[in-house]
Amino acid sequence: MVVITLEKVSRSLRGELTRWLVELDAGVFVGRVSARVRELLWEKVVENAGEGRCTMAWNAANEQGFEIRIYGHEDRKVLTIDGVKLVAVQNAKWKRVWREQQKWLKRHGLANGAAGELDNPKTADTSDGSER
Repeated sequence: MVVITLEKVSRSLRGELTRWLVELDAGVFVGRVSARVRELLWEKVVENAGEGRCTMAWNAANEQGFEIRIYGHEDRKVLTIDGVKLVAVQNAKWKRVWREQQKWLKRHGLANGAAGELDNPKTADTSDGSER
């Protein structure tokens, strides 16, 4: 199963998705499509989203049972921590705490691989999209 949500996108993009998925509510699409169709739909969504915001979740053979992608959300990032995907919501306090934590890690000679992901203000796709 695939779930795609769209915010502030064109009606034509929403109409395009209704060819493959059912629109349960404004901007919420659900359906069952192949992995190839899912990837092609996501490409179309990202190409035509403009300033809009998009999310996609689908079944996957992992601990959580699903994978997620987001696009256009400047305040949210998908992080993988110990194999679990989490959505980090970045508000001003969160960013300050994150930077303090990074400074502490650098002072103590410890590395944190997720730091680069969070410092980038807009990432088109934070997931690798691989199937297991």
